Amino acid sequence: MAKQYHVIGLMSGTSLDGLDMAYCTFIEKKGKWTFSIKSAAMVDYDNKRLKKLQNAPNLSGNELLLLHNEYGKYLGEQVARFIKAKGIKELDFVASHGHTIFHQPEKKITFQLGNGAAISAACNQTVINDFRSLDVALSGQGAPLVPIGDKLLFSEYEYCINLGGFANISYDKNGKRIAFDIGPVNIVLNYLAELLGKHYDKNGLLAAKGKADKNLLNKLNKLSYYASAPPKSLGREWVENEFLPIVNKTKLSAEDKLATVTEHIAEQIAQSIKNQPKGKILLTGGGAYNKYLVKLLQAKMPKHKIVIPADEIIKYKEALVFAFLGVLRYTGKDNCLSSVTGADRNNKGGTIWSL
Repeated sequence: MAKQYHVIGLMSGTSLDGLDMAYCTFIEKKGKWTFSIKSAAMVDYDNKRLKKLQNAPNLSGNELLLLHNEYGKYLGEQVARFIKAKGIKELDFVASHGHTIFHQPEKKITFQLGNGAAISAACNQTVINDFRSLDVALSGQGAPLVPIGDKLLFSEYEYCINLGGFANISYDKNGKRIAFDIGPVNIVLNYLAELLGKHYDKNGLLAAKGKADKNLLNKLNKLSYYASAPPKSLGREWVENEFLPIVNKTKLSAEDKLATVTEHIAEQIAQSIKNQPKGKILLTGGGAYNKYLVKLLQAKMPKHKIVIPADEIIKYKEALVFAFLGVLRYTGKDNCLSSVTGADRNNKGGTIWSL
């Protein structure tokens, strides 16, 4: 008989647009996995919490630990409300990604805010979190982690591209799963939209009003990260130290900067599969709603078919996949692929907090 798992997945992305929660079921039958998102919700961060998360990298060790516990309690409380609001009766555990504050795998550092013990205590459920640390300790990038979910849950697509704070891609090559962060997306687009008093560039309308600047575009395209071979991943630190100084140095209008960066994003995504066979691309994440960006992508990748799925997959795919990573950890299966992260071996990432 096929075993069924009921899990709530939590995801807070680098673009700080809020907390995604997805109540999912997973069934394994003869080595094949099927899934269903039963219910989902996104909780917006209020300004106070937004500022706390933005400022977290600047805190002292003591202050960061206090916030780690406080944010964990907050996550647990949101889970408890979600369970009550959705009338959830069956639940095996909660799988939480946390909110990434530091990600420097070259120094063997990665830190996702939101203490699993605090989450567990606040929602009275078993919790699995801290999915990246073991991989980083094994000399891996600790990212991206979604590809095993792409491989096992979305195998009908040749390529899976997620447009969140960063764009990442995953696909099979010579029998192995390849995946890497392509470049920044919403983490930079949202920053530029805020210069115009907007939280984000809805439908890419602001970028569409601007004009791409060739000089800035060339400088961005020459960033050394793009020429490096995978495995590779990006964090907030790279954006702040390498990417934004180039953008901020120009005297272009905010619309022209948005137009240039959007063009840059499309170019780098197209470049990432330039020499790969044609196939279907599953496009998810908040950037899939950016009509101007999607239009540029379609123009730059004519041999590939871009598929934009149902809303629940666009919005909650990462929460779904972290729920699935939790299932793999819970059942003692590898959930982190060394072919993706460059770790010494495949591994079973995640800490289990069981009541």
